[in-house]
Amino acid sequence: MTDPISFFTPTGDPATPTLQPAPLACSMWSDDQMHGVALSGALSWAAERELAAAGRTDLRPARWAVDLFRPARMVPCTLTAEVEREGRRICLVDVILTQEGERVARGTATFLRPSASADGEVWSPAERPSPPPTDVVPPATTEPRAPYVASSQGWSQNFLEHQNGDRKATWSTAVPILPDEPLTGFQAAAATADGASMVTNWGSRGVQYINTDITLTLAREPDGIEIGLLATDRVENDGIAVGTASVFDRSGPLGTVVVAALANARRTVDLGSVSYTDDGRRQRG
Repeated sequence: MTDPISFFTPTGDPATPTLQPAPLACSMWSDDQMHGVALSGALSWAAERELAAAGRTDLRPARWAVDLFRPARMVPCTLTAEVEREGRRICLVDVILTQEGERVARGTATFLRPSASADGEVWSPAERPSPPPTDVVPPATTEPRAPYVASSQGWSQNFLEHQNGDRKATWSTAVPILPDEPLTGFQAAAATADGASMVTNWGSRGVQYINTDITLTLAREPDGIEIGLLATDRVENDGIAVGTASVFDRSGPLGTVVVAALANARRTVDLGSVSYTDDGRRQRG
């Protein structure tokens, strides 16, 4: 029997655990740097715990913002959460992630109470992103698998095919934050949202930009933990790039992600030489 796959392992007091990054949390920028998918996932996990402690089962996530103050290392993480504002229809939760006494990242969640929609007519786009066909990507359960990518070459798990200047889309099965703890739809969306930087900044020479933040909006939570991202806009000037991606699942659109990124060409991530196994291990060559 293999060990469960997750981004972190909890240690210490179960009520306020310290999270030890697992190898799956390591980024491609450095062997001692965590990627934003794991960071955003951990922060969202702590935000949901704080909401549950407040007894607000009537609310659901609508906005998730992450500020990445400094590169997170592969060392233990302490998460501190607090309710910043609570009302009848809203709750704002802040989370700080600390490593070795330094603040590394912050997550801010806005939870709203759903209600009946208004009856007026409002514009929305007719064209929406579509998930990969089920004959190409069979619907997943909770088992992990390597991500799929689409560009002008169509959906595949061969990253080399998609190292080009085309518009990108990804389809991922989210990884649990902690072992033996079910992944929620919000955690899956929050973690996957960091992938918007890759979707919008991956070009013909790899990923040459690194994002400093994540802003995710959700009209609803995903149905399951399979989530897609489609690049919808990118603006770049003087080494600063702003990318926007649509978030969707097999039931339709969920919301959007916006990321700001800085040029990082000296540490380019060459995705054309990378492949993934279904258990999340990264392979080169």
